[in-house]
Amino acid sequence: MKEKFYISTAIAYTSGKPHIGNTYEIVLADAIARYKRLKNYDVYFQTGTDEHGEKIEIKAREAGISPKEYVDKISNEIKKIWDLMNTSYDRFVRTTDSKHEKVVQHIFKKMYDKGDIYKGEYKGLYCTPCESFWTESQLIDGKCPDCGREVAEASEEAYFFRLSKYQKQLEEYIENHPEFIQPVARKNEMLNNFIKPGLQDLCVSRTSFNWGIPVDFDDKHVVYVWLDALTNYITNIGYDIDNETEEFKKYWPADLHLIGKDIIRFHTIYWPCFLFSLGLELPKQVFGHPWLLMNNDKMSKSKGNVIYADELVEEFGVDAVRYYLLHEIPFSSDGNITRDLLIERINSDLANVLGNLVQRTISMGNKYFNGNITNKEIKEEVDVNFINMINNLDKEVLDKMDKLEINASIDKIFDVLRNSNKYIDETTPWILAKDETKQDRLETVLYNLLEAIRVCAILLEPYLPDTSNEILKQLNNDNDLLSYDNSNIYKLNNPEPLFKRIQL
Repeated sequence: MKEKFYISTAIAYTSGKPHIGNTYEIVLADAIARYKRLKNYDVYFQTGTDEHGEKIEIKAREAGISPKEYVDKISNEIKKIWDLMNTSYDRFVRTTDSKHEKVVQHIFKKMYDKGDIYKGEYKGLYCTPCESFWTESQLIDGKCPDCGREVAEASEEAYFFRLSKYQKQLEEYIENHPEFIQPVARKNEMLNNFIKPGLQDLCVSRTSFNWGIPVDFDDKHVVYVWLDALTNYITNIGYDIDNETEEFKKYWPADLHLIGKDIIRFHTIYWPCFLFSLGLELPKQVFGHPWLLMNNDKMSKSKGNVIYADELVEEFGVDAVRYYLLHEIPFSSDGNITRDLLIERINSDLANVLGNLVQRTISMGNKYFNGNITNKEIKEEVDVNFINMINNLDKEVLDKMDKLEINASIDKIFDVLRNSNKYIDETTPWILAKDETKQDRLETVLYNLLEAIRVCAILLEPYLPDTSNEILKQLNNDNDLLSYDNSNIYKLNNPEPLFKRIQL
């Protein structure tokens, strides 16, 4: 039996087309999912769209169409971009799916019957774009602490979830499970800034708009965004309050919720307390990833500093954009993107290091041995460290991936690629080719290089899937051993450029 691995992204809000910063999350999740499949896990990878709320109702009205027509259009646009980025999700969920809506109603009623949801009145300062209520003390300069926009006083009848009931349980859980919230700085922020000062009961229904899942025993109310959105992680794998399917038993709890750091509060406070109420296990880990900034500033349509994935892909190709996103954003601090930085990285890493190595090596193999390379085992001292590096690579990548240090795992692969180029300079195959007595040594050198390229190509698949496939096609070799193999046989195809240098 394969070990299961359930990974999810946050579901994208259908208020507009996602920019490259939003797209980063799905590419990051895809790299992790692909890597786990490479390591023989039974992976379930879920993403999708969050489609209810007042903001959607307003945008649909402004567009002169129904909310459902509006979210159908935007959800389809989001899915197209996820597909364009070559992401291998197993299920694309939508919160307007009838099955999800029905189960959310069941969950709401169960919590109500248990006494965890009660009716009251909400008075507070409301931010429509964020669909969040705030107290005066939470505002920053009198504005919404999340988006910086104006808030307005609001009062309406609402149902509340007893978040305060679960405060002690949540606090103890987080302190006893240090791996639950990552990176550690996010865990400390949640505990010290939000949980320990005291949790307020949470508004979970609204009456001032209609675009939401109706509370089936009180149709004046619709279920408020977070109870609707967060439960997608269980409603779409077969959970219902009286009927847990085999799929649900197999995949829950999730192994990793991958989300942006701006919504970590909802996933590490609201969501665990909902699960406590339902008597379900908590996800094993919530990882709040950093942001991708544009010229070191948060992307915003109002600032006019937004870049879209489809525009970058059209100019530079899918794998070049994937590489930049995965390599240039550190584990726990924000990354930065500009067109010049992207071009610089394509030229230095993808064209010079990777593309140049593959083309040089395969070209020499074809030129000197008509593409037929075997291991003649004429080894010298320079080979020992090189082969050791190939053999250690799998373990080094695994170590970094287990810590979700995706950019560092890519660095490990590129260290081997750079050392392969250095190995060419040290062994000088073009000089060996001129000496008839050195032909076996020359073939050994090329064999060693091909083994390095083969192992790197396989390990690059989670990050650069198309490029990995193209390299393996040029090598014409289906050996999937993730270490140096003494007895491989290569019958090389013609080399094709992987990445072209771009002139600035």
